[in-house]
Amino acid sequence: MFNFFRKKAIQYFSEQEKQIITSAIQFAEHKTSGEVRVYIESKCSYVNALDRAVEIFNKLEMYKTAQQNGVLVYVAVKDRQLAVYGDKGIHEKVGDEFWNTSVKKMLSHFNTKNYVDGIANVVKDIGEALQSHFPYNAETDINELPDDIVFGK
Repeated sequence: MFNFFRKKAIQYFSEQEKQIITSAIQFAEHKTSGEVRVYIESKCSYVNALDRAVEIFNKLEMYKTAQQNGVLVYVAVKDRQLAVYGDKGIHEKVGDEFWNTSVKKMLSHFNTKNYVDGIANVVKDIGEALQSHFPYNAETDINELPDDIVFGK
């Protein structure tokens, strides 16, 4: 039986663009025990995108990384809101200024409609920060979280 009322999922990126972002995540995690996730949705159900990012971070159980070094890049496309949220372990190392700078860099790309570049570049920067503070250890490191982009509503 067909469901004629099912809405078609909104596609924000082409398959090639999704691959660019996913590759950036995988590359960022290649030299660190840290974890990066990207969450894209249409609208932010909160006034403050950071509050929504914290909610998504918890929903995705990103706090379960062994070294508390998970980072979420959150984007609400239609509401033009974004945030970068890092768990306690990485936040203690880089501080608020790193997150604020990351958001500013993404915004500079977004203002010229270079969404994929903005996300991929901030993921790269996050990966470098994670590598600096949580270097990869071949004997102990495992990929604790999936590398795919998570799409909300």
